[in-house]
Amino acid sequence: MGKNKVQFQKGYSLVDFIKDYGTEEQCRQALFKWRWPDGFHCPDCGSDRYALIKTRNLHQCSKCHHQTSLISGTIFEQTKLPLTTWFMAIHLVTQAKTGLSALALKRQVGVSYNTAWSMKQKIMQVMKERDDSKPLSGTVQLDDVYWGGERRGGKRGRGSENKTPFVAAVALNGNGHPISMNMNVVKGFQSAEITRWAKRHLEPGSLVYSD
Repeated sequence: MGKNKVQFQKGYSLVDFIKDYGTEEQCRQALFKWRWPDGFHCPDCGSDRYALIKTRNLHQCSKCHHQTSLISGTIFEQTKLPLTTWFMAIHLVTQAKTGLSALALKRQVGVSYNTAWSMKQKIMQVMKERDDSKPLSGTVQLDDVYWGGERRGGKRGRGSENKTPFVAAVALNGNGHPISMNMNVVKGFQSAEITRWAKRHLEPGSLVYSD
């Protein structure tokens, strides 16, 4: 029997990660390129000339003297943790096949439980926002799901007030392998609500399968 190509696909090892982001300077350079892929431009005047104030980690425009922080407007804003700790946390959370608890994250990056919990929530929120910004396309498998259990003495089944309806959708490649997914809370499974969801999260022309 041949190997499952999805299960045995090449990953991004911890060794490779440390080579790329093992120092604070490597992390800062990577963040700079992601934030300003075409080079720094002052958010006030648009000038591309700047000076780096190393003592405060600020980029100061040489024309209007506006100061910009590399981490402002990101999940790292106002953090007291090194970027290496953040980058490691992002790697661990995104690479965990079955999820990573805040307690496990605490132990692996060496922070308090509350800090680990906060970091994980921010990382997962960014992941969800990124997924929501990219509509699924091609062949999509769709299902409606309820999250939660029944309250004692309350309604049972789909009418339970403790159950939250959401839509789970997975885009497949030509070989039927999952390549991306989307999960969103909805108000219900009426046609109007599913249509609203589809307009936001599916590319026109997608082939959708659902029971």
